[in-house]
Amino acid sequence: MVFAGKRPHNLGVSDGKLAPCPNSPNCVSSQSTDAVHQIAPLTYTSNPENAIASIKGIIQSLPRTKIITESSEYLYAEFKSALLGFVDDVEFYLDRNKNVIQVRSASRLGQSDLGVNRQHIEQIRAKFNEV
Repeated sequence: MVFAGKRPHNLGVSDGKLAPCPNSPNCVSSQSTDAVHQIAPLTYTSNPENAIASIKGIIQSLPRTKIITESSEYLYAEFKSALLGFVDDVEFYLDRNKNVIQVRSASRLGQSDLGVNRQHIEQIRAKFNEV
């Protein structure tokens, strides 16, 4: 893949936080405080285990996605674009203290993503809310 880029080393959860977004606009995070990067976390009403299992099922149902890391409270997946194979790193962190799933989606390469990372999360949110 020409445009896959290298997998970042700063992913995962540290002290209850996902990695901050870079200054470029090609990232969204529910833990970001600025308007460019801010996106709402996913909210769930089921038990936490069912919520994270639902997220996993949704990711697996989407085209060109691959789950890289998973635990009882964290999922990390790669989403690949159809045309050029650009890779976005998408993370989900089950925040039991707040009863939400924190989300982060970031492009590996380039500056602008034309809103694709936000679309990933909103597509997943729509499917998640149907469950």
